Amino acid sequence: MISGVLLFNQKGENLIFRQFRNDCRPRLSDVFRIQVISNAQVRSPILTLGSTTFSHVKHENIYLVAVTKSNANAALVFEFLYRLIALGRSYFGKFDEEAVKNNFVLIYELLDEILDFGYPQNTETDTLKMYITTEGVKSERPDIADSTKITMQATGALSWRRADVKYRKNEAFVDVIEDVNLLMSAGGTVLRADVSGQIIMRAYLSGTPECKFGLNDRLLLDGDGAKNRAAAGSVTLEDCQFHQCVKLGKFDTDRIISFVPPDGEFELMRYRATENVNLPFRVHAIVNEIGKTKVEYQVAIKANYGTKLFATNVVVRVPTPLNTAGIQTRTSQGKAKYEPAENHIVWK
Repeated sequence: MISGVLLFNQKGENLIFRQFRNDCRPRLSDVFRIQVISNAQVRSPILTLGSTTFSHVKHENIYLVAVTKSNANAALVFEFLYRLIALGRSYFGKFDEEAVKNNFVLIYELLDEILDFGYPQNTETDTLKMYITTEGVKSERPDIADSTKITMQATGALSWRRADVKYRKNEAFVDVIEDVNLLMSAGGTVLRADVSGQIIMRAYLSGTPECKFGLNDRLLLDGDGAKNRAAAGSVTLEDCQFHQCVKLGKFDTDRIISFVPPDGEFELMRYRATENVNLPFRVHAIVNEIGKTKVEYQVAIKANYGTKLFATNVVVRVPTPLNTAGIQTRTSQGKAKYEPAENHIVWK
C-alpha cells in the first residue's frame, strides 16, 4: 500500500529513503522538496501529483513522508506515520534530525520490520524492543524455539505483552491528565468550554493479568445515553479512544474498561468532555486605552477550586500590541516580564 517512506530535515535534505515497491523512485524526493518544503503556500498534508500521492507529517524539525501510488486509505497512512513518531520517541527519547542521523541504521531496521511490501505490520513498541537491537550480529541459523516465540509474539492475540513477565511486587499507577480549553466573551460569559483528557497507566504486573477500570461517570458514545438523564455531578465523556488492549465488546455491553495491560507505561484512553466543565481559574481583565500611545491592563486571576487544593507553576501570558516599545508592571504576587520576541507579558 505504501510505496516508500522518506524523512527530510527543514532544509530539504533527504535523511532516510526506503522504498518498498519498484514504483518509488529516488527522484520523488526532489519532487517533494520542490513542491512542499520550498513552497510556503502548501498547507495541506496531502499532495497528489499525477498518480503519486505524498502524505506528510512535520514533527520537531523533520518531515515524515509516505509515498503511495494507489488509492490508499489516508487515515491508515497518517496513523502509521504517527505510530512511527511514537516508535522513534520511545527508542531515541527525542525524534528529531540529530536522532535520525545518529540512528539511521536502526531506523532502516525498524522500517523493514514494521512494513512488509508496503503493508503496515506490528508497530507495538514493547514487541519490537524485544527483538530489534543494533548490538551484536545475528546468527545465520536461529534457534527454532526462539523463532517460534517471535512469531507467536508478533502475530498472537496479545502482541503488546510477553507472557513470561515477572515482578516481585505487583504495582499499577494511573495518571489522569486534562487540558481545559476555554473561550470567554468580554462580559465574562463562557462561550465554549471543553476538556481534553488522557489516562496514562504504568503497569508492573506479573503474567498476563486482566484489569478492569471503572469510571464514576456516564459515558456517552454515539448518542447511546441520550435516553436516560445524567445523575447530578456526573460527567459526560465523548470521543473516547482506547488502547488496542481494551476489549471493546465488554465496554459496549457493560461500560467496563477491561484489558490486559502492556508492560510499563502506556496511554489507556483519550476522551473529551463538553458538559458540566468546572473551570479551575477565572481571569478578570480590564483594558483602558489612555490616549493613542498607551494602554493599561488590569488582570486578576481567581481560583475556583477548594481551599485544600494548590496550583503550582501557574503562568499567565498577556498579549501585547506588535508596536509595543516598553512596559511597566506591578504585581501583587509573583513576577511579570515582557518578552518582545513573543509579543506578550509572562506573569509567573
